[in-house]
Amino acid sequence: MSHLDFISLVHKQTTRDYLGRVNEIPKAEAATIAKRFDRDYWDGDRKVGYGGFRYDGRWRIVAERMAAHYGLKAGDRILDVGCGKAFLLYEFTQVVPGVEVAGLDVSAYALAHAKEEVRPFLTEGRADRLPYPDRSFDFVLSINTLHNLPCYELDAALRELERVGRGGKFLCVESYRNEVEKANLLYWQLTCEAFNTPEEWAWWFRQTGYTGDHGFIFFE
Repeated sequence: MSHLDFISLVHKQTTRDYLGRVNEIPKAEAATIAKRFDRDYWDGDRKVGYGGFRYDGRWRIVAERMAAHYGLKAGDRILDVGCGKAFLLYEFTQVVPGVEVAGLDVSAYALAHAKEEVRPFLTEGRADRLPYPDRSFDFVLSINTLHNLPCYELDAALRELERVGRGGKFLCVESYRNEVEKANLLYWQLTCEAFNTPEEWAWWFRQTGYTGDHGFIFFE
């Protein structure tokens, strides 16, 4: 298991006003709307989500780096748990022609508005009960999803990632290393349920037998 950074180049492209975020709308109201994971969250007002989650090619470099690191090749099967609109899965098909992709997300809206080219390979479902056989994917990834689960679902989801993978695995979750990052995370997040330091995430990995790699998003 290794700590790897594939995501910071994307994460740091966004400028965040943490105090503005927490003051512009009552936090409980914003979170309640966001946790529906419908149009408001993906393509509605920035106060309650992404403010318009549209394809712009920024995930290409992430796919390139992951493909190179894990040695992905034509014929390999890739699963993205929490794929959203599946922009990253689409990039994998462009970076490594001939790969087979599958995506799962809890949001029916995101899947209906996913990248058209990969939409047929997407499934609505939950991370804690993946509808795939054991060891059926050569690479399993989950980006900014598992921190949205309460502890009893997080435990099951980590075990599920391990179960369905037969090769490389990578997940990225939100975390904090100090009180400043903790406050910024609390101010910015809308859907997070698992608030853990890197050391606490390491405990979760040991607890569930997750052997893949991991990365963190910090709100500095």
